[in-house]
Amino acid sequence: QVQLVESGGGLVQPGGSLRLSCTASGTIQNINVMGWYRQSPGKEREFVGSIFSGGVTEHAGSLKGRFTISRDNAKNTVYLQMNSLKPEDTAVYYCYVALASGLYWGQGTQVTVSS
Repeated sequence: QVQLVESGGGLVQPGGSLRLSCTASGTIQNINVMGWYRQSPGKEREFVGSIFSGGVTEHAGSLKGRFTISRDNAKNTVYLQMNSLKPEDTAVYYCYVALASGLYWGQGTQVTVSS
């Protein structure tokens, strides 16, 4: 069993910042990829970014420069630093990990950008 626990979501004003965290626990060996998706009301789940075990990252083109993904392999934790937040960034953010045993998702954390 693999569990993912996310934290760091909340309400922030436009232009503000938030840092999301997601820690994986359970039967884990060699996490290859960790990353984030998000889903806004009425929209499909959208890729945000991913990071491979060696540190190579991928970010959605529209979010580059504002969102940065990183990870701490020793803690099995992935982070998402979000800066210059906009109301359109409002969504539930889901983390995921890709293991040899499959793909696992967190429960989601709400991020609301509003004045």
